[in-house]
Parts: sequence; structure tokens; C-alpha cells
Amino acid sequence: MKKEMLRAMRGRFLVWLVLLLLGAAAGFIMDWFWFRAWLFNPLWHVGALLVGVLLFSLLRRGARNTGRYLAQHGHAAGNSSFEPDRLVDSGPYSCMRHPMHFALLLAPPALAFLLGSLSFLLICAPLEMLLIVVLVKLIEEPGARQKFGDAYRDYQRRVPFFSLRRSCLAALFRRS
Repeated sequence: MKKEMLRAMRGRFLVWLVLLLLGAAAGFIMDWFWFRAWLFNPLWHVGALLVGVLLFSLLRRGARNTGRYLAQHGHAAGNSSFEPDRLVDSGPYSCMRHPMHFALLLAPPALAFLLGSLSFLLICAPLEMLLIVVLVKLIEEPGARQKFGDAYRDYQRRVPFFSLRRSCLAALFRRS
């Protein structure tokens, strides 16, 4: 069981890494043909770098906050695995079902800004973000329904997939 979970986590990480690397490569190739002037514009790169650092900081903070909360509240006594064995519907999970994935959605645009790739930002990052949402909907949600049953179905009725409410975003990205 633990080996399967570790394999699934490695697989997910590999998919994320491949998506980001392919997006970066495709972005630079498209930039060379469509936005060559932007490739050599120092003002664009300085501004893009600053925005990228900000987005990456938010991503890191959101992932850290939700990961810590899940680790503290998602495990029965004695469970040291990464995968929660309890449905967590409090804290950041009380206002959206997938706050960690919401934070991780910032990875493609953050990387696009850090690299200064306009094509990655305008074309590849939105497609990658859409793919991430689809994967969460098709893989994470059915897995949670299977694992937690009616409790998760009730949670789905009460709590949205993602939320842009100010209080929800504040809880997700707060400094800790």
C-alpha cells in the first residue's frame, strides 16, 4: 500500500515536471518566431522576473500552508503516511475542496514569468492550468469519493472546487 502511494506521488510529480519543462521549451520556440523582440528586452525580463518571484512565493506559501494543515488534521493517531486517512473540511479546506491544487495552479504562470517567455505565459501556461484542473477533476475527486464515500459527497455539495473569495485566499496564502 505504501509503495503504491509513493509510486503514485512520484508519477504525479513527474507529470508536473514534464508539463512545466515542455511548456518552457515550447514557449521559447514560439517566442523565437513570434516574440523575438521580447526575448531581448531587458525591461520585460526585469518586470517578468519580479512577477514570477511574487507568484512563486504565493505558490510556495499556499502549498506549505495546506500541506501543514493536512498533515496536522488529516491523520488518525499513529498514521505517518503522506496520504490523509480523514476527510479534512476545516481551515483552508472549508472554503474550497482543493486549496493545494489551487496554489499549484500558479506554477505554470510563475515559471513563464521567471523565464520571461511570453508564449509560455499566453499559450502554454493556460493550457497546463486547464489540464491540471481536468486531472484533479478526473483523478483526485473520484479517488476522494471512493475513499471517503458519502462524507465526501456531502462535502462536494457544501464546498466549491475552488474559490476566489477574499477570506478564502487570505487563509490559503497567509504568512505563517
